[in-house]
Amino acid sequence: MEAEANPKSTKSVAKISFEQLDQSFRDRMPSVTKEGKRNWIHAWQPHGKWYKMRSVLSVFYVLLFFSLPFIRIKGNPALQINVVEGKFSILGMIFWPQDFIIFGVGMVTFVVFIYLFTMIYGRVFCGWACPQTIFMEMIFRRIEWWIEGNPNEQKKLKAQPWNAEKAVKKIGKHVAFFALSFVIANTFLSYIIGTDALFQIISEPVSQHFGGFVALLFFTLAFYAVYAFAREIVCTVWCPYGRLQGVILDKNTVVVAYDYNRGEPRVKGKRTEGSAAGDCIDCKQCVAVCPTGIDIRNGTQLECVNCTACIDACNSVMDKVGLDRGLIRFASETQIAEKKPFRFTGRMKGYSAALLLLVSGLVVLLATRNDVDVTILRARGQLFQEVGADSLSNLYHMNMVNKTHQQITVELRVEEVPGRINLVGGHQLVTPAEGQAETTFFVVLPKTAIKRRDSDVKLGIYQNGKRIRTVKTSFLGYVE
Repeated sequence: MEAEANPKSTKSVAKISFEQLDQSFRDRMPSVTKEGKRNWIHAWQPHGKWYKMRSVLSVFYVLLFFSLPFIRIKGNPALQINVVEGKFSILGMIFWPQDFIIFGVGMVTFVVFIYLFTMIYGRVFCGWACPQTIFMEMIFRRIEWWIEGNPNEQKKLKAQPWNAEKAVKKIGKHVAFFALSFVIANTFLSYIIGTDALFQIISEPVSQHFGGFVALLFFTLAFYAVYAFAREIVCTVWCPYGRLQGVILDKNTVVVAYDYNRGEPRVKGKRTEGSAAGDCIDCKQCVAVCPTGIDIRNGTQLECVNCTACIDACNSVMDKVGLDRGLIRFASETQIAEKKPFRFTGRMKGYSAALLLLVSGLVVLLATRNDVDVTILRARGQLFQEVGADSLSNLYHMNMVNKTHQQITVELRVEEVPGRINLVGGHQLVTPAEGQAETTFFVVLPKTAIKRRDSDVKLGIYQNGKRIRTVKTSFLGYVE
């Protein structure tokens, strides 16, 4: 996002440094009073370009959130994180614990991306893409405005004694909050156990799915508590990403910022020609619309989620008083203090290069990912056995994971040396689609092929006569 420029401003204002601004605000939190009690934030609804853009993005996000578990790609959910079975579906691709290396590289890539993105653009993710912010500000907050009215009406309702009007509005709001939390909890649970299992929990008696019912109730109460009571405290206190940004941001990070060189000193009312006052008329509209209750004019703060509500509010006021927009805008401290354009620093370039390497490695891992994973281990505590007068055998256990959407039947062969495979029970090696199979077998080698007491032997896994994997294991025997 580009910072909004201010090309028309020609007023000369005495330059001040960021250190000269009052920093006492950092000793307190907007959500807590001096007495340590909860200070309820009643934010006004912003109006403007940025809020419209966020609204459009939120509609897309909410539709995607509620529909993604029901979208099927090659018969699999578009996204499912089934930690119970250790089975993950991403864009229709099934991942198992055996794909840990891919998840490891993917997580490191994600962390580097978050670090780089935050270092350049601050907490834009928090204000524009975080589920907490989108549901709170774009759904729950709007329900509250619709039922209880604007912040002034909400405060008046809260102060008045209990009567029919207050009971209807308060109960109606919390019923709506709980119902929506129940819908969100169902959707969230479907990301874990799948839509089919969720429908069974909903449609069948509670006694048959008591664990699922408890999980559903837990998530419902958790979401209800967050959106009805905790609210912005999740962003300002609980969220680890919000706390992490304190060590990531620097003076070159683009954040929602107040141009104190242009705005100070603050004087109420319209400006007269030759006035030494800054462009800020101290209307406090930027504070009124802030969902975390901060004053952006105090500078960058951990509580700021870069939602841009203050930008819309300030631009609206600037239009009314005939001043240029952009008093509050996307900019870095360097841009504001030194009036310099955005600069891609060496640290940003270094992290970008690291991110490019990680993404490339992740692409290679995904492209070379095997559809079948095979693990073959010698049976513990078992020595070799003599088979006839000229051969020895070892007992092995095999586990095979089928990541494809079709059943797989394979054949085992001894590679590079003469030998044969004897399956225990003589069954075929069949692995169901997206499933696992285990089997036990003997590897029989002639004594003439055994050169050491502990030899390496390669076993080939064949499907329809084509070798799909080769696994190396050890073979114990004696040398004559």
